[in-house]
Amino acid sequence: MIDEARLKILTDGAKYDVSCSSSGSRRKNTRDGLGNASYGGICHSFTQDGRCISLLKLLMSNDCVFDCKYCPNRRSADVARASVSPEELCELVMAFYQRNYIEGLFLSSAVYKSPDYTMERLYETLRLLRTKYKFNGYVHLKGIPHADKLLTERAAALADRMSYNVELPSEQSLKLLAPQKTKESVFKPMQTLALTKRELALEHKKRTGKEERQGTGRFLPAGQTTQMIVGASPETDGTILKLSEFLYRKYDLKRVYFSAYIPVVRDPLLPNETTGLLREHRLYQADWLLRFYGFEADEIAPEGENLPMEYDPKCAWALRHPEFFPVEINTAPLERLLRIPGVGTKGAYKIMAARKYTKLTFDDLKKMRIVLKRARYFITCNGKFNGIENPAAIRVGLIAAERSDSAKQLNFFDGGFPALSALSESPALSLLTATEREKRFLLSSTPEIARSALTGQL
Repeated sequence: MIDEARLKILTDGAKYDVSCSSSGSRRKNTRDGLGNASYGGICHSFTQDGRCISLLKLLMSNDCVFDCKYCPNRRSADVARASVSPEELCELVMAFYQRNYIEGLFLSSAVYKSPDYTMERLYETLRLLRTKYKFNGYVHLKGIPHADKLLTERAAALADRMSYNVELPSEQSLKLLAPQKTKESVFKPMQTLALTKRELALEHKKRTGKEERQGTGRFLPAGQTTQMIVGASPETDGTILKLSEFLYRKYDLKRVYFSAYIPVVRDPLLPNETTGLLREHRLYQADWLLRFYGFEADEIAPEGENLPMEYDPKCAWALRHPEFFPVEINTAPLERLLRIPGVGTKGAYKIMAARKYTKLTFDDLKKMRIVLKRARYFITCNGKFNGIENPAAIRVGLIAAERSDSAKQLNFFDGGFPALSALSESPALSLLTATEREKRFLLSSTPEIARSALTGQL
């Protein structure tokens, strides 16, 4: 059995990989097996039914022959090294699962000795788990660049999900910061796995006449993911989103994860400052627009540009395209509703369903939980407009809405953001218009920035 010292080293080395989430796999248990992946997931994540679940996340080895500048486990790093054998790892997984500590496994490894040797050990671990230990729970395996194609396919046949981390968004940055990696060493196995999954799905349809249900199938039922480090290299958000769009379309990826750069190691080629989490958050918001709202990367952020930090990407797009607004809620098609700031997918479908029976008003939208502090600048209800037309004033209103959402101190005994609560409770200010309240709220919270933005505009 693996000792505590090695376990601490290997779990600590795996914490920087964020390319994992709840499984999305429906692998079933067998009569003589143990566990299933029906609702399997990730450590401190949530399943679709709202349960918080856990997953053992560790490296098989942190003794790497690669020397990626940003990696705490790189060859030149002065850190304690450890490795485990496939048998030791299987015993650990089964012991944790039987004690109900975990519901699955996220397995990764540094490149130990060689890519093929490392991939062979990862495959052997999965083979033992599935055959000897009859473990049918969720397994997410991180692939090894440059490993043999046959080893990769055999491992993928036993895993629920695989991820090959792009890490850096351009070939130039890879050459500079991760010289042993190439674009082809990451994209080629992604392509191979995607083609194999499509071929098997087509065979299933020919044989049964039915499409495979999501999360089922013999080969990678939970698909593929990847990760990109944001801020370690100079690529803009537009470039990152363009690459994400390519990966979704070309290789059918389930998720692209973004990790804000943290200088855990020092190198002259790396920035000395942490990339703000707000930039990571904006990229996730933009990624959501790519996957669920019908946006394209060039619409959200052209390749040479970054996303604005003041408000979310959908608001930024709407401000750049005033020709599409205002949108009449009672007649607009679904694709136009989805592009209104403050209207989510659920809200759009609620509007589509409700307006079959009545003409919707702003009060109706409020009851549907449409975020009117954003949406009101871009919509009409029965021809009535409840916003303002000054573009600068709209920007101020959206910034105020963003701050009131994100700058809250969570508290059981607090009604919300103190500055905003004070405004709403003051009798003298209760008669002010919404625009004037937003103006005074901004002035009370960020006077220097707000005054420069508001001078001469309101």
